[in-house]
Amino acid sequence: MLENIRLSFQGIWSHKMRSFLTMLGIIIGIASIISIVSTIKGTNEQIKENLVGAGNNNVKIQLYQGEGTYWMDGGIPNGVYQLSQDQKQQIMDLEQVENASFYQERSYADGISYENTTLQGGTILGIDQNYMETCGYQIYQGRMFLESDFEQVRKVVLLDDTAAQSIFQEEEPLGKVIEIKGEPFTVVGVVKKSDSFQPVIQSMDDYNTYSQESYATVFLPNSCWPIVYQFDEPENAVVMAKTTEDMSIVGKEAAEIMNQSITNTTDSLSYKAEDLLERAKSLQDLSRSTNSQLIWIASISLLVGGIGVMNIMLVSVTERTSEIGLKKAIGARKRRILAQFLTEAAVLTSIGGLIGVAAGIVMAKVISQMSKTPVAISVPAIVFSVAFSMLIGIIFGLLPSIKAANLNPIDALRRE
Repeated sequence: MLENIRLSFQGIWSHKMRSFLTMLGIIIGIASIISIVSTIKGTNEQIKENLVGAGNNNVKIQLYQGEGTYWMDGGIPNGVYQLSQDQKQQIMDLEQVENASFYQERSYADGISYENTTLQGGTILGIDQNYMETCGYQIYQGRMFLESDFEQVRKVVLLDDTAAQSIFQEEEPLGKVIEIKGEPFTVVGVVKKSDSFQPVIQSMDDYNTYSQESYATVFLPNSCWPIVYQFDEPENAVVMAKTTEDMSIVGKEAAEIMNQSITNTTDSLSYKAEDLLERAKSLQDLSRSTNSQLIWIASISLLVGGIGVMNIMLVSVTERTSEIGLKKAIGARKRRILAQFLTEAAVLTSIGGLIGVAAGIVMAKVISQMSKTPVAISVPAIVFSVAFSMLIGIIFGLLPSIKAANLNPIDALRRE
């Protein structure tokens, strides 16, 4: 085998230009596949990171009516009650749950103002003591809610940095009193997300997909919620799974527990988890199905490259007819001649595969820089590409090798 490999390199080196042109189809095919697969993998990882949110592993469980979320602005739903402490504890006790929080929400809340400034399109949340830790908020100015704020029903609020900037602009927010539905609340702190993750927005579709948390948000203790909205409303939940892979099962199990508090069976009301992993998978499948067509097109060049290998090996057999005849005359067996030419074809395509891998990585980086598309080099794709290029050499080199092995030594020696 080592002797065959040495002879293969010797034959390739003696016809450098011819060998390179033969390998070119393999190089182009492998480079195209590597760059496409790297782009697909990078895009899929970006989709997952954008939706999941840089590893915070949070799953939202919200009240739905049919296929859409229930808007509390339309009134309190019949037959949906607040979660009991036992239900909340069951969710906290789930094996895959790291933390959980329960909250009330008004999206696009109105009636939030300070002097002559009104917050437009903000979100207001009535939160429990676990919310900030579960959702990854840190104090930026002032303080977090205290246990006594909940117990004594103090009319205090926290603002995220977007809300603070929108309401107070250049003023210091701490200690200021804002009005929510005509009720005065004192600002005790400004918070912001502890991670610096921002989704990659490249189109309006991306914006609509990833901008759910871009609104200004006002937080008040959930014990104060009835002061503003006059009712003990049903709660939503946000649950932190221990790992990203646990998110789907945690969301489903938590939703099942929360649905125990629903007695209305006629209005299609139920708690459902926002399954971001399933959503990411759908987007990834769409991306993968589109790009798989490109992989098949790129594979055509591998077929062309294989035909080129077969052609050059047939030429090589013709050129070396006398050499083959001499080897057979002194006792070389058919399988030895067959192995020699198969090895040469495999070495030729393997070198082309390795060059193609290097070219594919460079091509992927160039595509990333030019189109701002993320890439992630796939090691399995590299290994598969090199092995596949070697297989092409063996398959397309088989016919010339058989032809060489079957040459009659007398006829071969007679040929000049």
